[in-house]
Amino acid sequence: MDALRKQASKLRDQVAKQQQVIWMFEMQAVIKQFSGTGYESSDVMVIDEVEMQRHQQLEKLYRSTRSGKDFQKDIVRAAETFTAIGYKHIEAGTKFSEDCCKYGVENIDDEILAKAASIYGDALKHVEKEQEDLNKLLFGQILEPLRAMIVGAPLEDARHLAQRYSRMRQEAETQATEVSRRQARVREAPIPENVAKLHAAESRMQELKANMAVLGKEAAAALAAVESQQQRLTFQRLVAMVEGETTYHERVAAILRQVESEMVSEKQRKESAPPVLPPNHHPEKMKYFLAEAMHAFDAASEKELSLAVGDYVVVRKVSPSGWSEGECRGKAGWFPSEFVEKRERIPTTNGAAEIY
Repeated sequence: MDALRKQASKLRDQVAKQQQVIWMFEMQAVIKQFSGTGYESSDVMVIDEVEMQRHQQLEKLYRSTRSGKDFQKDIVRAAETFTAIGYKHIEAGTKFSEDCCKYGVENIDDEILAKAASIYGDALKHVEKEQEDLNKLLFGQILEPLRAMIVGAPLEDARHLAQRYSRMRQEAETQATEVSRRQARVREAPIPENVAKLHAAESRMQELKANMAVLGKEAAAALAAVESQQQRLTFQRLVAMVEGETTYHERVAAILRQVESEMVSEKQRKESAPPVLPPNHHPEKMKYFLAEAMHAFDAASEKELSLAVGDYVVVRKVSPSGWSEGECRGKAGWFPSEFVEKRERIPTTNGAAEIY
């Protein structure tokens, strides 16, 4: 029984090795099949130096257009990703804009924060509009033109011509070997049959040579034209992509700078504005006093009082917020308390002092 088990195990190992060998041969066949769909590289001179130069030119153009096509695909993938992220940005920004505006409406009592939320909510609408414009640019000026060229007929036709030339060159290489073999056969046995076969082989070789000259020239011209168009279009689309992103970021930055400026200004205005007393507010007793303006102050609203250096003001109210209310030159209003200093008397022109 042990001998049978060993024999069975050995047989299984042999079958497994055979299957592995078969699989390797199949994979090589598949690789060879797919590798034959491109332009075959070869350093063998099939006909002459002119043909060799043509072959090298086509090989270089084929690699260049393939590399250009791959780079166009890279740009397309990046633009598709940017567009997808852009739509996510629009979705999130729109929702946040609604939340900010809602907070601003529902929390009017919290003046500074509510106003800031409203300002930012309105600005986000403009930001998302810029994002939408960038997405349209990426789609219309980047994705569509590049996709069209990637799958376009000119590129594929030119590459097919090069592949046909490559296959014909391989055939010519085989035919050259056949001619050499026939020539050797004639030298060994110059019988009519061998001579006729040599002439047929040489005739086929001349036919291939003529066809290769025409096809090589046509394929080189087609590939060169495609390469030029490919590089020109790719460069233009890349520049358009950079310009579009630059414009987007500049406009968004300008919007956000304006938002920041409005937020800060609104906060400063609220904090520095004179207090608003309710109509039924009546202080028990307020003692008026005289003050001299030490700094000029320009009123920003009808509630405020403009002062010039040296003006005397009758101060009637002093608020803890840093503002005072008083009268000067027949006008009344609020002004910063720190802009004036209290005085007990008003100097007169003759050097005496008038007690207030």
